Amino acid sequence: MSKACVHLIDGRNMTPPEPLERTLQALACLSAEFELTLLLYCRPQPLFDILQQSGYVWTESIASDGTHTIVIRHHSHECRG
Repeated sequence: MSKACVHLIDGRNMTPPEPLERTLQALACLSAEFELTLLLYCRPQPLFDILQQSGYVWTESIASDGTHTIVIRHHSHECRG
């Protein structure tokens, strides 16, 4: 039996490197048509470096409470405006 793929990771109260590890595990089973949303209180530059090298694209927004919302998808399903 396989694990269900996670599409939302709330890492705001996790201790590093747990958010990074969980994100990489979720990306390993993320289908190309889906997105993964990650919530953090910091900008995850090491993750961005990994995503860029692995062919993912992402958007980042910052809420007034300091929450960084990062939406990750496969490059082949990049949103085009």
